[in-house]
Amino acid sequence: MTEAATAKDHGHGQSKDGMGKLMLGALGVVFGDIGTSPLYALRETFIGHHPLPVDEPHVFGIISLIFWTMMMIVTVKYVTIILRADNRGEGGTIALQALLMRHGHGKSWAPLVAILGILATALFFGESIITPAISVLSAVEGLTVVQAGLQPLVLPISISIILALFLIQAFGTARVGALFGPITFVYFLVLAGLGLLNIVDNPGILGALSPHHALNFFLSDKLLAFLALSSVVLSVTGAEALYADMGHFGRNPIRLSWLSVVLPSLMLCYLGQGALLLTDPTAIRNPFFLLAPEELRLPLVVLATMATVIASQAVISGAFSITRQAVQLGYLPRLRILHTSARAQGQVYIPFINWSLLVLVIMLVLGFETSSNLAAAYGISVTGTMFISTCMMGILIVSVWKWNRWLAGLVIGLYVIIDGAYFAANLTKIPEGGWFPLLIGLIAFTLLTTWSRGRFLMQERLKEAAMPVDVFIKSASRTAVRVPGTAVFMTTAASGVPPALLHNLKHNKVLHERILILTVIIDEVPYVDLEDRVEVRDLGEHFYRMIIRYGFMQQADIPATLKLVENCGPAIRMMDTSFFLARQTLLPSARPGMAIWREKLFAWMLRNAESAMEFFNLPTNRVVELGSQVEI
Repeated sequence: MTEAATAKDHGHGQSKDGMGKLMLGALGVVFGDIGTSPLYALRETFIGHHPLPVDEPHVFGIISLIFWTMMMIVTVKYVTIILRADNRGEGGTIALQALLMRHGHGKSWAPLVAILGILATALFFGESIITPAISVLSAVEGLTVVQAGLQPLVLPISISIILALFLIQAFGTARVGALFGPITFVYFLVLAGLGLLNIVDNPGILGALSPHHALNFFLSDKLLAFLALSSVVLSVTGAEALYADMGHFGRNPIRLSWLSVVLPSLMLCYLGQGALLLTDPTAIRNPFFLLAPEELRLPLVVLATMATVIASQAVISGAFSITRQAVQLGYLPRLRILHTSARAQGQVYIPFINWSLLVLVIMLVLGFETSSNLAAAYGISVTGTMFISTCMMGILIVSVWKWNRWLAGLVIGLYVIIDGAYFAANLTKIPEGGWFPLLIGLIAFTLLTTWSRGRFLMQERLKEAAMPVDVFIKSASRTAVRVPGTAVFMTTAASGVPPALLHNLKHNKVLHERILILTVIIDEVPYVDLEDRVEVRDLGEHFYRMIIRYGFMQQADIPATLKLVENCGPAIRMMDTSFFLARQTLLPSARPGMAIWREKLFAWMLRNAESAMEFFNLPTNRVVELGSQVEI
């Protein structure tokens, strides 16, 4: 099957829409976060936690650093290199991890990749909490530029917008999303226009694009320049979205949108802010909104607020998507996942994640109160994820792409230094708020690794206690009464008799006419084609071992898949089929595989996991649950 055909079958947008429409869509979804960085990035560099004098050498030095940061990190690293690392059309850290793991079976670096992928996922959750808070706050704070007396309204308005944003998630964003692209396009045009308006007044600022200004800044004051990196990196927050959203739009629309619209607009805006500061250093209190003439500042606040809502929506949708992928790949327990669009399977809503994010975002806004305070917390998760992506990129280009050793060493070494410097600079902000994303990341990492480890141990214990299938079939077929219908016994083990089957025979003393021992496997690819979906093995005596495979971007629908199966006797009819599930209860073990507190955490996660019945879309009136006890 060709790549284009595969994309079409999977519902990828790039197979259906023209380049212009895809570029417009990418502007709203992919570039919302990085597009709102001019609201606070330059201001925080000068008046943040490591203040700088607002004079010509520093303005030129910072603008130069921002430009070359965008060029090296976004244009070269993401747009030129990492966008080539697609996992059958999909991008993002989890997709990259799955791609590497597919090539890394038995390799010494495979465990490292697994840890890096989990770390990046954990850090993303920290970023997804801070982004809505700092974006909305920074936009609403523009009201104080319009009228200083409006300061008391900033927090209530910000919280109201955030509440509304999370409340609409349950209804889906397909309809509202159609407006994202055009609004963001207008927003980028306004950025460019306001920047040009101020550059005309001081065209000398264009000289800041030369890298020698950044170099001079480091040579004249090494410590201040290093500390400034912690705020300069705010200009590229959201760069990871270029890769994460590749599956929705394709690499070429994202590349073209960045090079033709986003990069020019952002740099014109930053250059315009620099020109304004050279003319009026006091404008540093809010250079973004002061770019506009006084009569246009209120409309600019409205437009910027709309842009920040769009950016926040993209991050929230990303949190839903990455959570779903983590569940599918076995890093999180089953959660309730609702589909909000009949056309686009990627549009999902996860209530637990939505309400958790809402509570944490509001706590952040109330706790930090201003976007300047929040800027101290922002950056660590972003630079941490960037550093991890560099490490994974290094493994990819050496072990999978097999680049020339010298070229690979040069690229990897360069980005380890660049991303390492930004990450190290942000570590200095831990006391001022940087601890928050690290705390969220630590909690998420603990949950992800505990579930993955506990699930592995539970499967190993079940495997140890499992009876060989051939022995069971010979014994049970001679003694048990066979009743009409099909029984599907779901199990995570690829061998042995499922506990539910043993318990059913022990208590009910019957076997159905046809027995399917079913295992669902989530492959390390985004999509599994229909012809590769089902594998059936005849075990004799009307027993069948069935494996159903899905990609980590696909929704598991067992009844729909079973209706397509033709090689295990008569067609499977849901009215004649019963599904037997095992619900495990954990017991303390004499040989614990985890610390006691992690065992208790895993047991809590197991108890609160979504029922397999709903997760696999099983008919509620055809399901029987049987309990079993497991020691881990």
